[in-house]
Amino acid sequence: MARNTRTGNRGFTLIELLVVISLISILAAMGLVQYKNSIVRAQEATLATDLFRMRDAIDQYYADKGKYPASLDSLVSDGYMRAIPEDPFTHTKDSWQTVPAEPDPNNPNAEPGIYDVKSGAPGTSLDGVAYSEK
Repeated sequence: MARNTRTGNRGFTLIELLVVISLISILAAMGLVQYKNSIVRAQEATLATDLFRMRDAIDQYYADKGKYPASLDSLVSDGYMRAIPEDPFTHTKDSWQTVPAEPDPNNPNAEPGIYDVKSGAPGTSLDGVAYSEK
């Protein structure tokens, strides 16, 4: 790319430098988008794993005790989970949305308990599904 001019000086033209800078800028922008998407994908994978583990603990609780837990804290206090995980998008343990179970027709006075848990994070995932629907 170095050029000889009539005076003998060697160097790059302004056009060549602008083309190279433009290419570097485009590649850097593409890399930044991929990096941000990989962070979101990792958070979504963590969310899916946390939801699976909490739902599994709720199912185990129901299988052992014949009723659903009254709260997520009862899963921890009864030894079904070590701790309630943080929501990877809200970074808090308090944002989990619980779905109450249907009341037991044989025992209408009993508390229904927690049947399911969902994320309380706003927004949608990369595949277009709301985080609160996962």
